Amino acid sequence: MANEDTKNTSTVEATEKATAQSTATTEQQAPQPDPTALSIGDLKNLTTILDIASTRGAFKASEMSGVGYIYNKLQAFLAKVAPEQAGTVAPASAPAEGK
Repeated sequence: MANEDTKNTSTVEATEKATAQSTATTEQQAPQPDPTALSIGDLKNLTTILDIASTRGAFKASEMSGVGYIYNKLQAFLAKVAPEQAGTVAPASAPAEGK
């Protein structure tokens, strides 16, 4: 009978260890954000970088059409995905009427 109790105890201990290891593995394998993913903020920063670089003369004249094309495409995309931000900026910049 003592031998049977020892088997049960070791089985319970083995099960507890396996459960603890499984829980630790699950916690470690939680989905992590992709470090290579681009956010809307990243794209806004890219338009700023393009604007600054073109102002400082970083691009040759023959390259400006390609840079401008990408810049305009980025601006259109950002306006499409963030229309609520454009809506809050527009009234503030509009001149007041009747004053």
